[in-house]
Amino acid sequence: MTDLLTPRTTSTTPAGLRLFDVVDEEFVAHYAEHGFALLAGALTPDEVDAVNADALRLCRGDYGDLSYGWPTDQSEAVTDAPADLSDEDVLRRYLCVHYPHKVSPPARAALEAPRVVDALTAVVGPNVKAMQSMLFIKSEGKPGQAWHQDEFFIPTRDRSLTAVWIALDDATVENGCLWVLPGSHRRGVIYPAKDQDDPRFDCSTEAYDFPYTDDDAVPVEIPAGTGLVFNGYLLHRSLENSGRHGYRRALANHYMSAESLLPWRPPAKDEWMAIADYRDVVLVAGEDPYGYKGTVDLAKPFSRPDKDGGCDR
Repeated sequence: MTDLLTPRTTSTTPAGLRLFDVVDEEFVAHYAEHGFALLAGALTPDEVDAVNADALRLCRGDYGDLSYGWPTDQSEAVTDAPADLSDEDVLRRYLCVHYPHKVSPPARAALEAPRVVDALTAVVGPNVKAMQSMLFIKSEGKPGQAWHQDEFFIPTRDRSLTAVWIALDDATVENGCLWVLPGSHRRGVIYPAKDQDDPRFDCSTEAYDFPYTDDDAVPVEIPAGTGLVFNGYLLHRSLENSGRHGYRRALANHYMSAESLLPWRPPAKDEWMAIADYRDVVLVAGEDPYGYKGTVDLAKPFSRPDKDGGCDR
């Protein structure tokens, strides 16, 4: 049995979680048992700096205006900041920008960073595609996300959904790091969600009726550049940035097996749900058995509201 809190290696987080320097059999075993594994140096310091620097360009509108709200109800652009607004104040306007990889070269490069791809092929399989990226900025006072499972929002037909959450600042309890419920993926159950209005969270729904309590949760405090690789069924959440510690920036990318169809959107006319397949994807490893369908460019970068119905659209 893989030991969660007593690693054979000397590299650990403040909570005692293992930090893996290499993707090996122990990494894979830890992921399988606990639903996650931590990869040191998923991005290099230079790569982290590049993503953060380009995030400012994105938020200033250098890549075009970012609309506010989900694509179905966007009504205004928010990248109309006065030119004399400070960099810090520009970034504080945003909680999360979806699909930065569509326009930001550093974010696009991070989507298929070599160490990230090594981890994905080890836990998912040789053929891996990505469908989403999210850039969290989360400045002082910004909320976190309530308990949820990513597969609740991004369904795969083979349960292969895998997230890679990369810290772009040192993530701490004080600035709103992720918390995980180790092993909560193993039942393979998607738990129900209910409305919630806790001001600590930006999502208006929260998973419930699962056999864990907050006391079972473990904080994932990790240095910048570290990747949290976790299963789409793993229950996780984050709390608000306490308001004293600047940003808690992170890049959260979602992947799955390229062998699986992705029924992420309603099927097209005359298409059965069983073969619905969202094709705005990026192949990051191996071959795409459905490559004959081609890909499409549907999603555009947008700014996520601080309070809304979903976490990982």
